[in-house]
Amino acid sequence: MSNAHEIATWLNWLADQRRQSPHTVGNYRRDLKKLETLAGDSPLSQLQPHDIRRFVARLHGQGLSGRSLARTLSAWRGFFGWLGERGAVRANPCEGVRAPKSPKRLPNALSVDETSRLLDTGENDDHPALAARDAAIFELLYSSGLRLAELAALDVDALESILAEGEVRVMGKRNKARLVPVGRRACAALRAWQPWREQLAETGEKGLFVGQRGKRLSHRAIQMRLARHALLAGLPRHVHPHMLRHSFASHVLQSSGDLRAVQEMLGHASIASTQVYTHLDFQHLAKVYDAAHPRAKR
Repeated sequence: MSNAHEIATWLNWLADQRRQSPHTVGNYRRDLKKLETLAGDSPLSQLQPHDIRRFVARLHGQGLSGRSLARTLSAWRGFFGWLGERGAVRANPCEGVRAPKSPKRLPNALSVDETSRLLDTGENDDHPALAARDAAIFELLYSSGLRLAELAALDVDALESILAEGEVRVMGKRNKARLVPVGRRACAALRAWQPWREQLAETGEKGLFVGQRGKRLSHRAIQMRLARHALLAGLPRHVHPHMLRHSFASHVLQSSGDLRAVQEMLGHASIASTQVYTHLDFQHLAKVYDAAHPRAKR
């Protein structure tokens, strides 16, 4: 079996059997393409750990970060594990190979004041329906810490439980469902959007958030509307949907100190993924200290 055929078979297995999202499968495809290019004419099933280390070193020399290399190695490791289950390799050549460490990047979150300015700035839009829709989107992103894909995938059926129960059910990564609280301001914005949605949506359209043509709003459209609104609000940096998720987590953690609750609301499989927000909290405390402590002032 050729390298390309083995890779294509594994990707199809991920999509069909493991139900991985098209986005995830696309990332794996790019990572395996790197492996195929580095291996050249060598069969992938014959690669050894020293080959993998050499490939990692070459990619690192080309400027790939430790974080990106770790993700790439994870894809390779999964692929060879799958080959091993089918008897195509005796041992996984990626086992024991580690990516070089990169400096830890902290999530880019808005301050409470910046978030208030973003959400309280009226939309300068000739179409009141779009203004109501955008307000509902931004409030819901911040209120519940949703991922962009989770918000865009919401159907109009979810509106009833949101307004009645104050919670939303979303499908996260690996099709893992979770219930997340929805705040009062977000519920009010969604209630204001509801009659406009009924006017705009095409017959049979299930999406909760739709565009002027009545179709479900795309990820890109949501990103562009938020970035535009941030400029109108006078924020000095680019704002994207995931920044509101980071802001939600950081602000809830600062107020409650309940790391486990934030983990549940974000849908993180591991507490380690949530702990990064404790570093954001410390940065906030450090800034207050530097500004207020007599011996810390410059």
